[in-house]
Amino acid sequence: MKRTSRHVWWLIPLALLTAIFLLVPLVALAGHVSWRAFGQAWVNGGAAALRTSLVSSVVALVVILVFGTPLGWLLARRDSAFWRVVEYLMLIPLLMPPLVIGLLLVFFYGPYGAIGAVLTKFGWTATNSLLAVVLAEIYEAMPYYLFSAQAAFSQVDTGLERASLALGASPAETMRRITLPLALPGLSVGFAMAFARAIGAFGAVIVMAYYPNTLPVRVWIALQEQGLPAALPLAVFLLLAALPLPLVAVLWRRGRHAARLL
Repeated sequence: MKRTSRHVWWLIPLALLTAIFLLVPLVALAGHVSWRAFGQAWVNGGAAALRTSLVSSVVALVVILVFGTPLGWLLARRDSAFWRVVEYLMLIPLLMPPLVIGLLLVFFYGPYGAIGAVLTKFGWTATNSLLAVVLAEIYEAMPYYLFSAQAAFSQVDTGLERASLALGASPAETMRRITLPLALPGLSVGFAMAFARAIGAFGAVIVMAYYPNTLPVRVWIALQEQGLPAALPLAVFLLLAALPLPLVAVLWRRGRHAARLL
């Protein structure tokens, strides 16, 4: 082990340079924003935009959790050609540029699309509305949770599930008492990452719903109309809203893994 470490010492400077390269912009951001700018940004649309982003992201994450968890489980446990094709197809929204996602959503859910025409009859609209924001965030964030859920369920020991069933537990009880608790660390990280992706969604959101302004859209408007000094405080608000949950989820997962090794 020590010999191997000596042979790869040159990787350490490269790794440190990479980490510094990624973190330096955050240090620059902290040094260029004043407390007064925070107050002005909060009053001038920042608070409303943050509220819209939080509400829409929570709604989107509920939908993602309810529908993405079963699909993630099936992708992990079904080995047929059909489910492999489904898995490959799910890569498309993950790899698709967000602006393209927005254009497709407008085409499908907009007032001239099939679903949009039905929504209009009920007095709803999937453009420039909170519903439009939620739809865009679901499409941008769902793949992040879906593939995390697939990985989490793949790591669960199926032998424990078979033992539970052999002892008389129902499939639903086995899922609740064995599968979900064991997959929870991976599911929590996927959920947190999907939340960060949803609250930071911009490309699809701005195509679907310029109004109501989400925080990322508000950052872009401030940058266009007032310049960088007005956009930076809003960017800090976005970071403070998006980062804590993923960071806590990763730390919790590592702590739980370390505790299991003791």
